[in-house]
Amino acid sequence: KLALKYHPDKNKSPEAEEKFKEIAEAFEVLSDPEKRQIYDQFGEEGLKGGAGPGGGPSGAGNFSNFQFHGNPFETFSSFFGDEDPFKSMFENDGFGSFSTRVGGNMGPGGFGDFAGPGMSSMFSQFGGSRPAAEKEVHLTLEELYQGCSKKMKITRSIFQDPSGTSSRQEEKILTLDIRPGWKEGTKMTFNSEGDRYPGKKAQDVVFIVKEKPHTMFTREGNDILYSTRVTLADALCGNTEIIVPTITQEKIPIPIGDTTIKPGSKRKIKGYGMPLSKRPGEYGDMIVAINVDFPDRLSAEQKNVVRQLFPN
Repeated sequence: KLALKYHPDKNKSPEAEEKFKEIAEAFEVLSDPEKRQIYDQFGEEGLKGGAGPGGGPSGAGNFSNFQFHGNPFETFSSFFGDEDPFKSMFENDGFGSFSTRVGGNMGPGGFGDFAGPGMSSMFSQFGGSRPAAEKEVHLTLEELYQGCSKKMKITRSIFQDPSGTSSRQEEKILTLDIRPGWKEGTKMTFNSEGDRYPGKKAQDVVFIVKEKPHTMFTREGNDILYSTRVTLADALCGNTEIIVPTITQEKIPIPIGDTTIKPGSKRKIKGYGMPLSKRPGEYGDMIVAINVDFPDRLSAEQKNVVRQLFPN
């Protein structure tokens, strides 16, 4: 029904073609039991990252990365076994076949290429269930670095009649397995663990990762940023070293040779960033920003010395 509504041969609104692609992609995932299982459990992140039924948040899966081929007409054709399943509906309307207009010219893309928030809503329309209950889970940078397990208590409503006027409350403990390197915004879906209505699919519960601010480090993608300061004397004279703390509580010395340090200079320490959740054993980098402490004022004598040392 949605495909007919947004078919570009019938719907001439500017967003119709994009909507039709979203519908085809949702249809391709939800009509495949394995793909749907991955989407239900891990969301779009799981489909992109290749998580499979044998995996889960704390283990590698066995499903290859899903990527939409970009041709919505091909999706419907392969499912219905017809070169143009919409042809009979449109052939007397004077419209050209949509397959001849777009063919394979739409570049390949994943969910993020064109769908945006519309893809999630499209899945909801196909699934026919209530929107998932979403809850944030706040994690420290150390927890996201190492991975961890969290137990979350939820309270759900069990409705006794379809009208929703009579219900009882029920508590349940859910265990969240956080994979090392997960980023803010990662979602963990627990199917049918939310509110329950007679004759309907139970509501899903979705936990969304939120990163707590750190007192020492800032995360930027897979890299960890650290800021330090040196005196003006050290910046000008060099021949010193900077001791850099890490998320693993190691201390890494950065030697400063006989060159000067300019304000805002950066040094990179390879492999001391965040673990890459989709590539176990690989890490981002630590980026060290070096700031120079300038004195608030100089005495007349100090100014004369500076001018003598730097006449130009």
